[in-house]
Amino acid sequence: MMNFNTVFRWHLPFLFLVLMTFRAAAADTLLILGDSLSAGYRMAANSAWPALLNKQWSPKNIQVVNASISGDTAAQGLSRLPALLEQHKPEWVLIELGGNDGLRGFPPQSVSSTLQQIISQVKESGAKPLLMQIRLPANYGRRYNEAFSAIYPQLAEKNATPLLPFFMEQVYLKPEWMQDDGIHPTSEAQPFITDLMAKELAPLVSQ
Repeated sequence: MMNFNTVFRWHLPFLFLVLMTFRAAAADTLLILGDSLSAGYRMAANSAWPALLNKQWSPKNIQVVNASISGDTAAQGLSRLPALLEQHKPEWVLIELGGNDGLRGFPPQSVSSTLQQIISQVKESGAKPLLMQIRLPANYGRRYNEAFSAIYPQLAEKNATPLLPFFMEQVYLKPEWMQDDGIHPTSEAQPFITDLMAKELAPLVSQ
């Protein structure tokens, strides 16, 4: 009759393989920390581009978790971040925040400081931050728009963080893809955004 030590040694390689499989699965998570542009404003959650990207990338063993909330400022995203990092243990975090700060006229220095805290927390967790450029409508004034837009390349350079282009700049070119508020994309625009983001993100999350 085999004793416990013999059984344990026999199953140890199998247990190790199972543990590595679980760890690999946890490491293949892309967390989207964003606002209404990624949350799917006025549409079903499964119609938003992160959900479509998750379906597209499921064969690649990359899970896309959409933690975006409509109306969130950078500070609100920062307040939610620790729990999200603990829960999902992502390998990458795409930061799509700041738009609501800009629409409310928050000082660019304040927005930059908050985004820097988000980037730092992501790095401290062992995940890789990915930053999306955000731009504001032209009617917010040239001086403020330029100062706001400059936040993102400055942070990307300072933190050696990839900077992704603002997907809305291409959506604006097709009025039929815009909701009547002139700010948010429609559900019809989501497949285009998905393909665009897949193209931009693929080199950054390659294994």
